[in-house]
Amino acid sequence: MNWQEEDLKYIWHPCSQMKDYETLPPIVIERASGIDLFDIDGKCYKDVVSSWWCNLLGHCNPRINLAIKKQLDKLEHVIFANFTHKPAITLCQKLMEVLPKGLCKFNFADNGSSSVEMAMKMSFQYHQQVGNVNKKRFITLTDAYHGETLGALSVGACDLYTEIYKPILMDVVRVQAPDCFRCPYNKTRENCSCECFEAAEKQFEIYGDESCAMIVEPLLQGSAGMKVYPPLYLKKLRALCNKYNVHLIADEIATGYGRTGKMFAFEHAEVSPDIMCLSKGLTGGYMPMAICVTTQEIYDAFYDDYSKGKAFMHSHTYAGNPLACSAAIEVLNILKDENVFDKANINAKYFNKIIKDKFADLPYVGEVRNIGLINAIEIVKDKKTKESYPYNLRLGYQIYKKALKKGVLLRPLGDVIYFNPPLIITSEDMDFVTDVAKDCMVEIMNDII
Repeated sequence: MNWQEEDLKYIWHPCSQMKDYETLPPIVIERASGIDLFDIDGKCYKDVVSSWWCNLLGHCNPRINLAIKKQLDKLEHVIFANFTHKPAITLCQKLMEVLPKGLCKFNFADNGSSSVEMAMKMSFQYHQQVGNVNKKRFITLTDAYHGETLGALSVGACDLYTEIYKPILMDVVRVQAPDCFRCPYNKTRENCSCECFEAAEKQFEIYGDESCAMIVEPLLQGSAGMKVYPPLYLKKLRALCNKYNVHLIADEIATGYGRTGKMFAFEHAEVSPDIMCLSKGLTGGYMPMAICVTTQEIYDAFYDDYSKGKAFMHSHTYAGNPLACSAAIEVLNILKDENVFDKANINAKYFNKIIKDKFADLPYVGEVRNIGLINAIEIVKDKKTKESYPYNLRLGYQIYKKALKKGVLLRPLGDVIYFNPPLIITSEDMDFVTDVAKDCMVEIMNDII
């Protein structure tokens, strides 16, 4: 059987122009281990994008495998309204040990976008029920990405995902996001006082009294090109939200679970959000699950007699799935037992060094930026002006295709080549994937310049 032909007969792949599959048909993966994916012909691909940033501890991790297998023989799923189970309770207990201070109430969803929708609805309903009836708007950063349901798209700002849907999206308030690579104040991440924060102050002064929440990707705007900004920005944002009684929603779907070097990105700023969205690394990339975590104060605004109509009527069929909870528990166990963050942070220094050594001086590399094990290389037409190449050249996509032939899975964001590997990546794999990425980049760019 030709599995690729059968795939294309039936499947509409996500985030893809299917016409591209005429020249790059789907790669049929049969098995995986660690950061290695093996196709049906036995070819190996190094997965340095963690299969859309979710695989945390390597594919087919033996401990997570076993945890799911054990749970499977006990309970696969049960309605989560008026029923519960030990894995969900245990998971919440363990998360309480690592979450930012004040977060203590857990509402389960089944994917990241849904948890963002949940957070937005929760904030809006809270304000309505405590008498802040004028608070009906949301504030977000430009270049943001928070998922692809309509509410999540509304607070997003990446045109690739939102442009066509703008006529049916909510009208939200947008704050110019920090852009440390193209800083209008001519500062760097190392020497700034977040002068760019004045954009947020101006928007809050106009819209703060009518806004219920501000949502951010803390420290790292992923889909915008792995844009990294300083922790001070979050600290200032926390104070500003307090001033205007605006909830601060942390979208830690992509930044949580050690991706930025700490369990959660908000830890770098030493402040807490009012609501936090978790997914991706939550189950180690094994099972679809998300959690929206909030404070006792927000929870209490929904607690009343049923006849008062204050309940949070938001549900997901697979909320609190026992298999996913069991995977998530084992992820937390592994992170603690195996000192994963300590090892990953040591490796992160090595990874960033070799990437800077190999890429920073290339004439078309504008910036190498990093946080934790995440590293991004932005290709530019002019290093001085930071002008980008025309989008239709699809430089990143060309590099991606060439790297696949050499056994490395990259998934560029436009012309930003990035590495966001499982936390267990070794120095040997770092050497290999960066060598391949550089070779492919040089080959493609030599044809351009």
